[in-house]
Amino acid sequence: MSHTSLTRYAWISIAAAVVTIALKTAAYYLTGSVGLLSDALESLVNLVGGIMALAMLTIAARPADKDHAYGHSKAEYFSSGVEGALILMAALSIAFTAIPRLFHPPELEQVGAGLAVSVVASLINLGVALLLLRVGKKHHSITLEANAHHLLTDVWTSVGVLAGVGTVVLTGWLWMDPVVALLVAANIVWTGVHIVWRSISGLMDPALSEEDLATINQLLASYQNEEVQFHALRSRQAGARKFVSVHVLVPGTWTVHHGHALLENIEESLRRALPNITVFTHLESLDDPASWDDQALDRG
Repeated sequence: MSHTSLTRYAWISIAAAVVTIALKTAAYYLTGSVGLLSDALESLVNLVGGIMALAMLTIAARPADKDHAYGHSKAEYFSSGVEGALILMAALSIAFTAIPRLFHPPELEQVGAGLAVSVVASLINLGVALLLLRVGKKHHSITLEANAHHLLTDVWTSVGVLAGVGTVVLTGWLWMDPVVALLVAANIVWTGVHIVWRSISGLMDPALSEEDLATINQLLASYQNEEVQFHALRSRQAGARKFVSVHVLVPGTWTVHHGHALLENIEESLRRALPNITVFTHLESLDDPASWDDQALDRG
């Protein structure tokens, strides 16, 4: 599935955010609960994150051009980074709102109706989050995965808030409402930091996963024999796109046509084995000592 096709899932996220903002804001006005207000604030962040995801998926879908010869897939890391930062901002907003209410907790009103509305909003977020997570993992989209984790964080926020408000109703302890809000803020900080770190790591061109590298090495081993050797295998992940380069050493007596046919077969096998992969192969002679010196990233 192309990045263009994936944008429809960003639209689903945006629609869900708009609906849940309306529902959770209504729940806050019905009850006056700072916990429910914190929930509504996080949904507002969901909306901004969804819009950012849509923008970055649209950019990532652009084909390679003169200034971006390897495409625009890294744009996805900007989306997930912004989303992580927004989660951290939401946590600060929740804490800023909740701390004063620790000392002056207000009475809650129409709790039953407010909780019912919040439950509906949470179920919407849960359904959309599970959909985005499944699609994001299937198509290696860090943008959709980050958006899904953000929505799941929102769901856990709602669960905590509902538990806090329910405790207030059962015990009369008004201070439980802001305490739960602060606990929710602390919990979502972890998710925000994780998403930001993953984005930074992605921009540093990490190697492919151990699973992908095992697949590549197994495939190359199937071609290896006395006449065909491999070295200088390198890989990197850029959004949904995977890049692999490898040197293929063959006897110096082989014709260009023979060597080229082997490289085409290897590249085609790798493309069949792994989705969204770009393969670079470099043919070298087994009989040339210089071939064995050409393994470092920067040749001496």
